[in-house]
Amino acid sequence: MIIDKETLSQYESRYRAQLMNSLAGVKQAVLIGTRSADGFNNLAIFNSLIHIGANPPLWGVIFRPDTVKRDTLNNILETGEYTLNFMSTADFEKVHQTSAKYPKEVSEFDACGFTASFQPDFQAPFVQEAVVKVAMKLEQKIDISINNTILIIGSIEHLEIDEERIGTDGFVSPEDLNTLACVGLDAYYETRLISRLSYTKTDQWPTKIG
Repeated sequence: MIIDKETLSQYESRYRAQLMNSLAGVKQAVLIGTRSADGFNNLAIFNSLIHIGANPPLWGVIFRPDTVKRDTLNNILETGEYTLNFMSTADFEKVHQTSAKYPKEVSEFDACGFTASFQPDFQAPFVQEAVVKVAMKLEQKIDISINNTILIIGSIEHLEIDEERIGTDGFVSPEDLNTLACVGLDAYYETRLISRLSYTKTDQWPTKIG
């Protein structure tokens, strides 16, 4: 079966979105915590986390066009601070529920059964139940003109993780953390490591290192 660009454009919008999202594969599910300038907490699921670089440590998140109310995006642009929270697979239903369109005055922390926690000198809320908590500072907003989406790039101010989950070489396994992954808009996954392989060289085949 060959699906050309014209055929894709003719698909019903929800069907096309599911097809494109699911084919992009399994991604880390994160809850983004923000607080508006007037003091309202917000929490929302995203699956578009992108590693930008390690020195300085930068991650990006893709936002859909801001043609409708986008509390998470607005709060980040207003305050410059947000949190990334990696959740356990056991919380997948509550994580999914954060995608509901609650009014700004209703905190998804309360509505979905999570606990907001705060750290000194940082106003965005963390999810107390998260297995990894990351404090982010807005560094750059990039408007993607081809489809009016927005790339938000932030620097990692600090992160909270169980030290025992970090390998001697710095590797962190999602399987060991039991963090939630997702595909598309509504499918949730556990991850399983097949193997880690050695650094590639042209004169030898990689070997298993884990």
